[in-house]
Amino acid sequence: MSRKPTKGYYVRGQFVAEGSELDLELKRELKGSVDQSKTDLKKASDRLQTLGESLLTLGAGATARLVETEHLPEKLLDAVNEAKRISNFEGRRRQMQFIGKLMRKLTDDSVAAIEAALDEQRRPSARATLALHQAEQWRDQLIADDDALTRWLALDAQADVQHLRALIRQARKDAQDVKERPGEALRHGKAFREIFQIVREALGRDDPDAATPATDSE
Repeated sequence: MSRKPTKGYYVRGQFVAEGSELDLELKRELKGSVDQSKTDLKKASDRLQTLGESLLTLGAGATARLVETEHLPEKLLDAVNEAKRISNFEGRRRQMQFIGKLMRKLTDDSVAAIEAALDEQRRPSARATLALHQAEQWRDQLIADDDALTRWLALDAQADVQHLRALIRQARKDAQDVKERPGEALRHGKAFREIFQIVREALGRDDPDAATPATDSE
């Protein structure tokens, strides 16, 4: 009597008999990869849901650019605008789920464009960063150099000279007090911070490109 052939299949040139230990191991691995795929899909879905919710915070200019480049479909834009108007918790939750559903229909390019627009909005502009650095430079020069005040007053005609002089004196006194207590962590006082605020507000009224602090060597 002839023996029935063993049922099985080949994996990388190796015959695997059904029901064998190797067969069971391969099936466990396959099941694990399927479970992992489901996990990945869930993560991707959650990411798109969160990204859709972030669209509610996107500025008008960035939103318009996404619409013009066809990365923000009209149906999704309408859904976002509707979500902004809904105050009821349950109604808003349902609307956000709808937005997430629409987000999952977008192309990868559109998703990337939306992410880029949100990232750009979160970052300070180059102009704002420049003004911040210039304010720090002016503050440090005003405290360190008497001539810096003359240069600053030529730039800021609205400055309260007496108040600014008093702050500079206090900031220098605070710095000297710290030097006389070696080993103690440097902690800038109120005058130091107030000088920075005054300078930053003044630079905000002017063109930052014209507000770079000058030195005697320039």
